[in-house]
Amino acid sequence: MATINFLFRSTRKKAPLTARLLFRDENKEDYTLSAKTKYFVDAEYWKNHTKKKCNEVADFKNKQFEVNAELQKIENFIIDAFNNENITEVTKDWFENQMHLYYNPIDEVKQSDILTDAIQSIIDEAETRKNAKGGIGLSKSRINNLVSLKKTVAEYQGKNKLKVKDINVNFGKDFLKFLLEKKKYQKSTALKKVADLKTVCNDAELNGIETNIQYKKINSTKPNNENILYLSPLELEKISNAELTKDAHLNARKWLLLGCNLGQRGNDLLQLNENNFVTRNGYEVIELKQQKTDKNVTIPVLETTKEIIKSGLPYHISIQKFNKHIKEICKEANIDEKIQGSKITVIEKGKGNTEKRKINGLYPKWELMSSHVCRRSFATNLYGTLPTPLIMQITAHSSEKMLLNYIGKSALDYAQQIADFYTLQAIKENKENPMTVIKNVSNQN
Repeated sequence: MATINFLFRSTRKKAPLTARLLFRDENKEDYTLSAKTKYFVDAEYWKNHTKKKCNEVADFKNKQFEVNAELQKIENFIIDAFNNENITEVTKDWFENQMHLYYNPIDEVKQSDILTDAIQSIIDEAETRKNAKGGIGLSKSRINNLVSLKKTVAEYQGKNKLKVKDINVNFGKDFLKFLLEKKKYQKSTALKKVADLKTVCNDAELNGIETNIQYKKINSTKPNNENILYLSPLELEKISNAELTKDAHLNARKWLLLGCNLGQRGNDLLQLNENNFVTRNGYEVIELKQQKTDKNVTIPVLETTKEIIKSGLPYHISIQKFNKHIKEICKEANIDEKIQGSKITVIEKGKGNTEKRKINGLYPKWELMSSHVCRRSFATNLYGTLPTPLIMQITAHSSEKMLLNYIGKSALDYAQQIADFYTLQAIKENKENPMTVIKNVSNQN
């Protein structure tokens, strides 16, 4: 418990009072700290302010009321600060700093409650915000997503000025409908924007902006993967045997086959060089740090990997060229089965304006190819063959649920994998412990 009292410690006729803070720590040791206030009083008044005779004079009583009111404000401010501080931090410097803050309060700039302003606030603070990797500074892609969200919200609201507190369940449904039907976004993209909007509301709430309690109930659950695109072992063999004449295609094919054998994202795959190939405890492995997750990954160099790069690693190309070339390669290899999927299409918006959107439809498989087919092919082809935790170690999925959703497997598929395992174990045990079958022979007369 702390107490405050005030002293007149000057030889002048009028001077500022000194505040004295008295408290006892957990070891029952007493402390006394002093700091000057900026409240001036007359020496004569202070000398007599406790005398009963003076307290009966009207003018004196009025002055006393004025002084006590100001001193009570100072006392309340210091005591509140003391109660919210670790007692070990309460020093003379701390006390003087609190007195300074009393007379020089920090003006809190209140964040705007306009929704687009709340989004802009996060963009403006991007360099100093904590990111998903635990570091400081939002990624360029994250900032771009927020810029896109602000633009989309502005288009949705029109001349209205939506406030953060307007974001409720009904808004969530209508906004999702707008994204799907008018903006022609994929479900996953639309739901990601809704999830980003909920994040903006949460951030605004932490900054003291009024929100609607319903915003947390808006559905933004990521849908299960539909139309899983991957290259089967047979298709990879067709690609490997395809007669290619262009050097760019030969090089991109090597990247594609290598990628389907290593299970990494396109950007990580195309950055590989000789330095990533190392020997640990007698084993040849590839070591890299994934750009998206910042996770360190170790991949064994299998015989298939060695076969792909026996003539050397492919030369570096951009992700854009890689995406273009693998479409052409798969076309040459007759990977042309028509499947359900989505591809980037230019949409006319009128008056010469266009924008790109992914459009669902039935397309030849080669048209849908992109760098991501590498990672998904690796995980899909090895699921059920390689233990799931080992696949996760290489793809860097943080849970089995995420991996199963990624390759389009359900809980039933997983149960089937377990059942197959036990079936194989039973067959193995029967081979190791053959049993003699004794036929029943009926009695014959």
